Amino acid sequence: MSGTNSRLLNAIFSVTRPAVRPSQCHRQLQQQGTRQARRQLNTKPRSGTNAEDADFVSIVDAPPQIISTKKKHNKLGVTILALIPITAFVLGSWQVQRLDWKTKLIAKFEDRLVRPPLPLPPQIDPSVIDEFDYRRVHATGHYRHDREMLVGPRMHDGKDGYFVITPLERDGGSTILVNRGWVSKEQRFQQDRDPTSLPRGDITVSGLLREPWQKNMFTPHNSPEQGKFYFPDVAQMARYSGSEPIWIEETMAPSLLESYHREEKGIPIGRAAEVNLRNNHVQYIVTW
Repeated sequence: MSGTNSRLLNAIFSVTRPAVRPSQCHRQLQQQGTRQARRQLNTKPRSGTNAEDADFVSIVDAPPQIISTKKKHNKLGVTILALIPITAFVLGSWQVQRLDWKTKLIAKFEDRLVRPPLPLPPQIDPSVIDEFDYRRVHATGHYRHDREMLVGPRMHDGKDGYFVITPLERDGGSTILVNRGWVSKEQRFQQDRDPTSLPRGDITVSGLLREPWQKNMFTPHNSPEQGKFYFPDVAQMARYSGSEPIWIEETMAPSLLESYHREEKGIPIGRAAEVNLRNNHVQYIVTW
């Protein structure tokens, strides 16, 4: 009986239930999905959620753009880096020219050193000293120790001291300035030296005729009224001592024993007859 009822019910439902076609079922699913999407769009997002806000822009409305990830360089920095090798080349070329000039200048001075000494004429034109720079000369006269001047401080073998500048008054000629050499700081005053350091009477001085020195920007100005000379301003010292602006550096044979003897007695230590110009341009070329 139960089996008969079941078949009867299935037959009734199969007759009354409308047949659903696959296309109709698909449309129903689309409508259901659309209604669900509308409900989601009309729903106000809760705080703290990841719901989309009103400023959201779809990738369809704003397509992506290709952005370079390369680091942008500073134009000023690139320009400076480019100028470094150019500047180094220019400075190196300039030092090459300076090296050539300094080498020829030293060769010219050394050629003058090997020539026989010249007797200093009674009258000298200061404007032609440049043509006789580093020329060996000798002059005869007597020292004016009462007009002695000290230039310094100057270092010699690690010791502090001064150059002794004494006017040489020549008979029938001009009075010139003679750089007699270096004395220690403890013997800078005449009373502290041996009497042999102050020769009297006529004396013949042998030395190098030198062009007036140039003052650099770091050297203090001289104070002649106080007897302080920080660099040999030949024209200034000549006016102060009543001499001609002619500068001679007394020379001596380079002897260690003679230097010790002179330093002990306070006799000025003269310079060697050699060219002492600096020539560091090769190092500068390598540096640049």
